[in-house]
Amino acid sequence: MFSSSTYIARRAELCRRIGNGLILIPGNWEAPYNYPNNAYHFRQDGTFIYYFGLTLPQFFGVIDAQTGQSVIFGDDVTVDDIIWMGPQPTVAELSAQVGVTKSFPLSALKDFVHNAVKQGQQIHYLPAYRGQTTLLLCSLLGKSPEELYRDKSVELMFAVAEMRETKSAEEIEAMERAFHIGYDMHTTAMKMCRAGVVERQIAGAIEGVALSQGGGISFTSIVSQHGETLHNHNYDGTLENGRLLLVDAGAESVENYCSDHTRTYPVSGKFTEKQKDIYNIVLAAHQLSPQNMRTGAMYMEDVHRKALMILAEGLGGVGLINGSAEDAVAAGAMFLFMPHGLSHGMGIDVHDCEAFGERSYDFSAITERAAQSATCIHRATWRLRAGTVMSNEPGIYFIPALIDKSKAEGLYKGIVNYDKLDSYRDFGGIRIEDDVIVTDTGGRVIGGDKKIPVTVEELEAVIGR
Repeated sequence: MFSSSTYIARRAELCRRIGNGLILIPGNWEAPYNYPNNAYHFRQDGTFIYYFGLTLPQFFGVIDAQTGQSVIFGDDVTVDDIIWMGPQPTVAELSAQVGVTKSFPLSALKDFVHNAVKQGQQIHYLPAYRGQTTLLLCSLLGKSPEELYRDKSVELMFAVAEMRETKSAEEIEAMERAFHIGYDMHTTAMKMCRAGVVERQIAGAIEGVALSQGGGISFTSIVSQHGETLHNHNYDGTLENGRLLLVDAGAESVENYCSDHTRTYPVSGKFTEKQKDIYNIVLAAHQLSPQNMRTGAMYMEDVHRKALMILAEGLGGVGLINGSAEDAVAAGAMFLFMPHGLSHGMGIDVHDCEAFGERSYDFSAITERAAQSATCIHRATWRLRAGTVMSNEPGIYFIPALIDKSKAEGLYKGIVNYDKLDSYRDFGGIRIEDDVIVTDTGGRVIGGDKKIPVTVEELEAVIGR
């Protein structure tokens, strides 16, 4: 948690941007794992953390945008709770820590919101991504889930995204702390990498590092010799010489700011020439992309597309693409090799603001507003700003099902060398990822002088020890 002045200033700025109405910011409730008292690891909603700072379950924040008054709704613990949890601060005490002077029990929330509606106040809320939050908002507002989705506040979506995207100095410091945890996670994985080790042993070890040093993992770790499967959460494989291990993992600082890094390296400790060729193509895109991450750059054209050009040129050099890189990118052929974006926003959430971003909402009806806001919640109109933090994760993947589908449909004829591509069907995939702060002159990789081993030589020195 930061100082109360941070949260007071954030709420005041949000009020300035919204102007009028009641802003509802629900925290998260605990989610049962397999019965009510056995819950998943609790993670607070990122927007609630940003404006209210509290990371305990079952709190609800309300801000009157006209008066600037903030209220936290939550229940004090009972004696029965204390038996299981021990003594806890009161809601009033917790609220005071983040500069909120008014707090009420949760039972008062419905009347509070209903009175605001009766008085004609506009109600602002973000799209809900959890079922329990959807049900709560529906009950408070008397809406069906369909109406709730329809009536979400576009003004609030963009105001929150604009504020959360540009990171302050204290936020950057928290992300630097998350980097150092991530560094220890990835170097631990590298030191454990050898034939005979089961993937889950590495996954368990690095998640232990994250929990022992900070707030735990920032997303479910990917530890797999099947790097061609982008989000592979199966840890059953036993490491084999000749194969590549892809580890995509990150941590949260105690303030819940995230890191997200990926490294790919040979189980044997030595890249084959074929692996080295593909690896160095990805590495070239990874190393050059931060130069394009400068203030004012358009993500799709100036960052993502230029990374694809580097990858296409490299694939041309090894004979997997015919003709010019420009033609390959223009034809969409790079989707066959990298079917994901180069970047996403980073911050309190590992895909910052994506809870109400392009994967939660159709922006086609408000493209003009999205272009004006130009935030990471809609990457097609994302214009980078100084202080934006974003991932940099180029990759090359050989996905047999996608190769077969593209070939059968006659896609990229004359561009993709399908005959040669057949010899890569069991290659797997390579991704390299770090987190970058946008500046006026280009991206600065979080971590400063300290970096997770990334070149062929650096990786072979650690893995091959």
